[in-house]
Amino acid sequence: MVLRSLGNLGAGASHATCILVVGHEMTDNFIAALVKCLGSEHRVLKKEAAWVLSNIAAGSIEHKKLIYSSEAVPLLLRLLSTAPFDIRKEVAYALGNLCVVSSEGGGKPALILEHLVSLVGRGCLLGFIDLVRSADTEAAKLGLQFMELVLRGMPNGEGPKLVEREDGIDAMERFQFHENEDLRNMANGLVDTYFGEEYGLDE
Repeated sequence: MVLRSLGNLGAGASHATCILVVGHEMTDNFIAALVKCLGSEHRVLKKEAAWVLSNIAAGSIEHKKLIYSSEAVPLLLRLLSTAPFDIRKEVAYALGNLCVVSSEGGGKPALILEHLVSLVGRGCLLGFIDLVRSADTEAAKLGLQFMELVLRGMPNGEGPKLVEREDGIDAMERFQFHENEDLRNMANGLVDTYFGEEYGLDE
């Protein structure tokens, strides 16, 4: 219940998030408590801690850096591939939020390239592609959104190769005739943009 209240505060106005997180000893203690919850054997604690972290990571760039540099990230990465589905979904929100800054006007979010490259390099892409394959439309959308970040943002055009290596094209193609229009358009748009007729010709 306490975690849920803190998460609600973290999800509130930006000044409320600053009160909750910014500060020295309080910040360290708060993040340490969340890390402890993430590492516990208690399923509900893990899920709530991931939810709170995703709310904080949705805040300012300072909040994202705070979470990114903490001991929470290795646990989040592990949970993305090993935890029960409901926890993996919350973890995906947290990791995805670490990689983007919301853009004004509703356009595509700006990338935090350092965070994206590091998290992909530590093996998180497969976990997001697994979400794309799930029957849960919210989770599938999360996975597709992260794949878009990888395809768009990885340096030296590595994104498409990384996605292909993890069978991401196959995961997206299942949406070719999907009943959910948003997922269908998102997946088909990514395949057309990054894996069209010219893909691989420069190799």
